Amino acid sequence: MLVHLANFLAQYQSAFQVFNYLTLRIILAAITALMLCLWLGPWVIRRLVEGQIGQAVRDDGPQSHLSKAGTPTMGGAMILLSIALSTLVWGDLTNYYVWVVLGVTLGFGAIGWVDDYRKVVEKNPRGLPARWKYFWQSVVGLGAAVILYVTATTPAETSLLLPLFKDFALPLGIFYIVLTYFVIVGSSNAVNLTDGLDGLAIMPTVLVAMGLAVFAYASGNAVFATYLHMPFIHGTGELAVFCATIAGAGLGFLWFNTYPAQVFMGDVGALALGAALGVVAVIVRQEIVLFIMGGIFVLETVSVILQVASFKLTGRRIFRMAPLHHHYELKGWPEPRVIVRFWIITVVLVLLGLATLKVR
Repeated sequence: MLVHLANFLAQYQSAFQVFNYLTLRIILAAITALMLCLWLGPWVIRRLVEGQIGQAVRDDGPQSHLSKAGTPTMGGAMILLSIALSTLVWGDLTNYYVWVVLGVTLGFGAIGWVDDYRKVVEKNPRGLPARWKYFWQSVVGLGAAVILYVTATTPAETSLLLPLFKDFALPLGIFYIVLTYFVIVGSSNAVNLTDGLDGLAIMPTVLVAMGLAVFAYASGNAVFATYLHMPFIHGTGELAVFCATIAGAGLGFLWFNTYPAQVFMGDVGALALGAALGVVAVIVRQEIVLFIMGGIFVLETVSVILQVASFKLTGRRIFRMAPLHHHYELKGWPEPRVIVRFWIITVVLVLLGLATLKVR
């Protein structure tokens, strides 16, 4: 929004042209989202406490979690509000990628909000039934996939790229829609599964968003894209602004979510943030890099799949409890140790993902 205002004012004062610089808007978007989240936090937490919107804790999990019962949840709403407002302020609203990523993020956020509301307000332990949750996730995910497919203008936008191979580009055709659907929905649920400890999910989300911002900026710049042997996709640079708002809002939320947490993000935040990472990765054609950088999310998801499959097939459990972070808690690791070690692993994985920019 301010981009268009600055362009208008630049006719009278050239100093306003500075807001056309993408790098400046990326920085300002992150700071704006951070400050908004810090400002909204106390008010949101107070309202959640007044409404008795508290987290329910399973009694079959780690005993240390029982003290968390009643901690305000659905705090992800302030993350989404900060992301949306900051993107609208600093993003180029004529860029349709901005609207696609915002639509997916807020769409999955709405699904999570309904699920959370039924659980903590209506006291329905089932929340939104799984079949309906996946149905609406599929509607939003497939909707975004179809839009991106029909609006693609170059083969690179619908081709599968492999890190480390500069000349490999596999045209997907209609299968692009299938891949996009699974990346968005899978990423959304992977982040949701990881959101089980104070700050465990939000910091890896911030780190992966920062990594994707680099890819978005590079793929949207013809000079950098050519130098790095990656496809130039016009307009993806604006997604770096969106990723910056995720990073800023995520850090603002971590201020209140760090151990011991004052608020949890709930499904409204986790589902939305996971979907946001997925759709950005798809647009910049870095689905496999997302798989690398978001390795913690992948491990958490795989641990659940293996646990369920093993128990149904053999009656035995592989892990003491799934997702994976609970396994280490039950082994005796203090919660902060699990959290920080998972953060450290994510830092390494994001650096490995960024290394694929040059190693091609």
